[in-house]
Amino acid sequence: MSDGNDSILDAFLYETNTLLEQLDSIVLTSEQQDSFSQEDINSIFRIMHTIKGSSAMMEYNSLMTVAHRAEDMFAIIRDKTMDVVPESLRPELFDLLFQTIDFFRQELERIENGQPLTENIDTLVQKVNRLMEQIRSGGQPEPSPAPAKQEAHHAITPVAGFPYALQIFFDEGCGMENLRAFMLVNAVRELCGDSDFTYEPKGVETDAATAEQIVESGFLLLFRSAADRDSAVHAVTNAGAVRTYQSIDVPEAAQAAAPVQPAAPVQETAAPAPAAPSAAAELMAAAEEPVAQAVPGQSAAPSVQKVDNTPHHKESLISVNLNKLDHLAAVVGEIVITESMVTASPDLKGLKLDAFTKSARQLRKLTDELQDVSMSLRMVPVSGVFQKMNRIVRDMCKKLGKQARLILSGETTEVDKTIVDSIGDPIMHIVRNSMDHGIEEKAADRIAAGKDPVAEIRLSARNTGSEVIIEIKDDGQGVNYDGVLNKAIRNGLASPDVEYSHREILNFLMAPGFSTNTQVTEFSGRGVGMDVVKRNVEEVGGTVSISSEPGQGMTTTLKIPLTMAIMDGMEVSVGGSIFTIPIHNIRQSFKIEEADLIRDASGGEVFKCMGNFYPVIRMRDLYQMEGGCTEIQDGILIWLEAGDLSYCLFVDELLGEQQVVVKPLPSYLNHFNIKARGIAGCTILGDGNISIILDISNLYTSAR
Repeated sequence: MSDGNDSILDAFLYETNTLLEQLDSIVLTSEQQDSFSQEDINSIFRIMHTIKGSSAMMEYNSLMTVAHRAEDMFAIIRDKTMDVVPESLRPELFDLLFQTIDFFRQELERIENGQPLTENIDTLVQKVNRLMEQIRSGGQPEPSPAPAKQEAHHAITPVAGFPYALQIFFDEGCGMENLRAFMLVNAVRELCGDSDFTYEPKGVETDAATAEQIVESGFLLLFRSAADRDSAVHAVTNAGAVRTYQSIDVPEAAQAAAPVQPAAPVQETAAPAPAAPSAAAELMAAAEEPVAQAVPGQSAAPSVQKVDNTPHHKESLISVNLNKLDHLAAVVGEIVITESMVTASPDLKGLKLDAFTKSARQLRKLTDELQDVSMSLRMVPVSGVFQKMNRIVRDMCKKLGKQARLILSGETTEVDKTIVDSIGDPIMHIVRNSMDHGIEEKAADRIAAGKDPVAEIRLSARNTGSEVIIEIKDDGQGVNYDGVLNKAIRNGLASPDVEYSHREILNFLMAPGFSTNTQVTEFSGRGVGMDVVKRNVEEVGGTVSISSEPGQGMTTTLKIPLTMAIMDGMEVSVGGSIFTIPIHNIRQSFKIEEADLIRDASGGEVFKCMGNFYPVIRMRDLYQMEGGCTEIQDGILIWLEAGDLSYCLFVDELLGEQQVVVKPLPSYLNHFNIKARGIAGCTILGDGNISIILDISNLYTSAR
């Protein structure tokens, strides 16, 4: 596929996904109110209309057909208001819309993966058609099948030179039949030249009065040859709102005689759908918008426009390919490094250059601003991920028979786009765990425990300056510590002879393949547990921690860096090497004496701070480095935290805080599993030297 087609496909996927998110939000909110507002009805109609048109342009016929039928259903509701939908049908309407949204998302995923689209959409289309008929009949049961209704086909007036005809009837009540006919003419014109076909009635593109004539007598396409007519059948069957059509042969000798009656049988169109968008499509879309009522006493105008006295603010937003933002961030990072190398050049030492120093300060200010702007371009709110959880809770409440509400806070908190995309699945998994494992099975159990029968799941986000903290908290039954420990012992993760703290027991929940469910369900029990959440979060430099109070619920906390491209770090030295420690992992630093260290039974060193004991890791010994301090009083002890981990790291000295650009290490180093050894990446310092960026979690694990 060419780059041009790729960009069109990307635009289609982006626009359709955005529309589906908007649609999901509308339906969720409306379901709680058990009704759609007129504004929501109009929005859903426009969304379906847009998806129909863009799918037709991309030739995704299954998407186009489903969107077209949903659009037809909401055209009825739009014209007659929500009162036309009986209350008994509204739950089915909401469920059907959610099924439609899921169908669209499933098909978009197939498109993204290069897989063929689903061809059999009969079940979904039949559901929409059945519900549409029930809405039309006021919620009454569908009548038993009756003989097919015969259209009132009128006599055809022959046209000299055009003996082959198609007579077309549109769906009842579809509206604007003349414009639909004009769209059909344009589609046929692409197949046949203007001299090879004609149509009746004329003036469909300008005369609205022809719509009534088309409803009464149908729309005629007349051709010079049978081959042209056969070719046009394809355009007719793919046209929007076509209910029936039939072929009519008019012998040349009879063309001067009386009008000919149609003889060929009526053919039902296989899949009504719009033709590819043309100039008429835009005219059609404009015509379908509500028209303002004429004011009595005012003179008629050629066109009636809706008057809007509210000021119009043009949106100053554009969509940018993420790869371009990645490239921008890389270039800005190189500029920052180059600026540091120039201003910190060893050649300038000892020189008094006032003008250069002033210019260097201004350059640093501008590069900092450029860096902040380039980072802000990648920052997006977490609201998109948070809002999707409403649907998860809603569906699971119905399937599990539980009552729960989702409460969101801090949705406007912004994180790097790459990180937002990475944390969607972990958050979804935690919310599903809360619904499946955390919330009590019966409302009676909650009432007996003195709780509200409707459970609460709170999803919140807040920005601490260097990282974003996301909490998923439920008020369910909490973790059964004995049950988790027994399962861990059976799985060989724990020993029955050892006494474990609550924190250590909770950590078993994040062990690979660990699940407390004894049966496989739709939502859990397959061995895909919190270990996947932990791994996905750690891949973006974050940490996961769990806390629980039996009978009161559980809280899962994700600490996520704002961005993976640029970070604030503390430069430290060990021997002749320089390392960078993320600032948000540092709690405190100490100068201590040998007497302040305590030896444990295994010979390890422990430091007591604020009433707690923390293991000490010596960087020199861990990486078997030459040089560096061996006496504890000659170096610096840094107290570090990462999730549930808390320990001290011994280094030679602190060199100072610096904002660094994170650089990935060469791919061939992955064969040595260096990430598991506590190395997250590297950065280039102002003097051109390379500093290794430490992964605080894996550093501790590798030292144990």
